[in-house]
Amino acid sequence: MKPYSEILEKIETFHELGETIKAAEFVLKEYGLENPNLLGFELREKAKPDYVLMTTEGNFGEKQIIRIPENTFEFEFTLMLNLIAHEMVHVIQKSSKNCPQDRNEREWQAYYEMLFHKIFPQIPDAKTHQRKFFANKALEYYNRMEKDGELQKKYASQKAQIEQLLATLE
Repeated sequence: MKPYSEILEKIETFHELGETIKAAEFVLKEYGLENPNLLGFELREKAKPDYVLMTTEGNFGEKQIIRIPENTFEFEFTLMLNLIAHEMVHVIQKSSKNCPQDRNEREWQAYYEMLFHKIFPQIPDAKTHQRKFFANKALEYYNRMEKDGELQKKYASQKAQIEQLLATLE
């Protein structure tokens, strides 16, 4: 992997040239996020400073498209890396025959990845306040699962990890 400063410089160049999709594709290669089930990226409306929306779209079992804001790389780079990794978790989920059918479980898995980078270990940690946000979102999805149900039991140890992490981030 290239040094972080070199990656950032390349991303800034792509951004200045209006090549958001090329920048995103470069990020996939550099950070080991590539997956054969990703059809590609498409642009959506510009994000606002307080709200960046990325989505994974496509039918279960088919290749997926990730829609990213046309101004994705105007924002803090490490945060954008984590958001793209989140969407790549959804690409993996939705292309699998064993895809979790429950949206809460899919979101739980994606937010867990943003905190612990088990699937994509090259992704750097986001800033502390962002990690707190991710942890709280993960817990929100956990709490939407059936109380003491199969899914909550399945993820109880990961929930404990997130709670421990949150305690260290306070």
